[in-house]
Amino acid sequence: MPPEFKLCIADPKTGKTESVKLEGSNAVPLLGLKIGSIVDGSLIGKSGIRLMITGGSDKSGIPMVASVQGGVKKYILVNKKSRVGETRVKMLVRGNQISEDIYQVNMKIVTEGV
Repeated sequence: MPPEFKLCIADPKTGKTESVKLEGSNAVPLLGLKIGSIVDGSLIGKSGIRLMITGGSDKSGIPMVASVQGGVKKYILVNKKSRVGETRVKMLVRGNQISEDIYQVNMKIVTEGV
């Protein structure tokens, strides 16, 4: 089955977000990229802009985390603050690499008119 991604592209200057769907051979160049990678905007049909991958989630809603290497699911300990104090909670997360299991990829515009 060919990959299918929903791209959420944020524009920090205007504060607006645009949603674009990538399917099939158009989505293949994203496979293997990691959080923090910069891609060309021509991938989505907008030449002249550069996009940085900031995160994402899989089909179950499990978020990607930059500190976990690869495209695996993993439990990590997260510090959670409350009014009473601070506790450590186990949280299921995905790695920082885009794979076929990822559904949503979050991006932001880093440069325009390049």
